[in-house]
Amino acid sequence: MTWTKKLSWMKNENIRPYVFVRDANKIAYPGRLHWVDWFPQDPLVFDSLSLKNASFGKRISWIEAQAFKDSDMAMPGWVFYDCAVMPGVVMGFAQRTSTLSEPVAEVFEGAPDCEWTPLSLFIPIPTLSQNEWVAHNLTSINALLPKKDKFYGLGFLSKAFGIWYANIPVLCGMTQWGSPSIPLHSHYGVFEILTAYTPIHSYAQTLTYRCTIKASLWEQFFTKSKAAPFFADQFELSDFQVDPIDEVSLQHFQGKIEKKEGPFYFSPTDLRTQNLKKPIPVYRRKPTGQGFLA
Repeated sequence: MTWTKKLSWMKNENIRPYVFVRDANKIAYPGRLHWVDWFPQDPLVFDSLSLKNASFGKRISWIEAQAFKDSDMAMPGWVFYDCAVMPGVVMGFAQRTSTLSEPVAEVFEGAPDCEWTPLSLFIPIPTLSQNEWVAHNLTSINALLPKKDKFYGLGFLSKAFGIWYANIPVLCGMTQWGSPSIPLHSHYGVFEILTAYTPIHSYAQTLTYRCTIKASLWEQFFTKSKAAPFFADQFELSDFQVDPIDEVSLQHFQGKIEKKEGPFYFSPTDLRTQNLKKPIPVYRRKPTGQGFLA
């Protein structure tokens, strides 16, 4: 398959998944919940509180800062430590520093001073809600590389690895309306909307979602499948759409959420095929549906 050939970098013995975590947060039985065979290599495990791993951690933070600096949403070092390292787990892929390609080394402005160099980061944080985690951040070196030098699927696979490794059944997240990340997130499972208008956030036009994970859908990211037969079987159109560039429409949607008229969902097919700056259909579960995980 063409898409599997594009993932040849995953078979490179000098590229490995990594887990940057303090001992108290280590996952007891990694990879037990979701049945995928995509990650056969043992991950590199770094103690996030050890001085010897500080350089690696700094490089993780640096990638994030570069990727989000234009949106003014880069994490200060104290946020990375206080809000990510201490309560959660940082995961992704890393490459042996001595084998970095010239374009990647140039992004880092020279070879980093550690044996392994992070190429991506995904930060999930457990919550007080049973089985729910929050996706605090996701990015990769691809955001800083020209197209010809990118690692195919690196961001998607970094999140998939983190979900798989940490046995995450339900993942919440935040993103801005119109973001190209919305279709990407729809590949991990059912996409429920928790907020449509979020003024407590730095950007009020932020949506909050809850994703019930279904690993059997992940391959669709690579096959570019637009179909979602399970969705048509279990969900139906509501009586309204949301206009992502109209603040009044977002507030109207938020009002319906707060009045408990939902829960509300987006169709993965719509998110992958429509212009996300135009009105998006909103769905509810069918009254006779048995649920996504049935």
